[in-house]
Amino acid sequence: MEENFDGEDLDNIIILNDEEGNEVKFEFLDLIELDNEEYVVLLPVVEEGEEDDGEVVILKLEDTDNEEEESYVSVDDDEILNKVFEIFKEKFKDDFDFVD
Repeated sequence: MEENFDGEDLDNIIILNDEEGNEVKFEFLDLIELDNEEYVVLLPVVEEGEEDDGEVVILKLEDTDNEEEESYVSVDDDEILNKVFEIFKEKFKDDFDFVD
């Protein structure tokens, strides 16, 4: 059974909790491997009436003790963020208009 939310397909929507415990929805765009680490590229889902700045979020995928669960951690290293984003831009240059 396929679920639809406002006409959008929910297959690539993931829900994460922010620092304050609020649920935030993201659209999963890609998984990128760099230096034996995996990074997810996410686009915040904008609710009606909210401003969309079009910025993606890049998080590092970390294994947890529970195989069923994945953990995402923020990346503080701008060099890594830029490398991951460059790979993402190259892969999707025909699908998105990137603004520097």
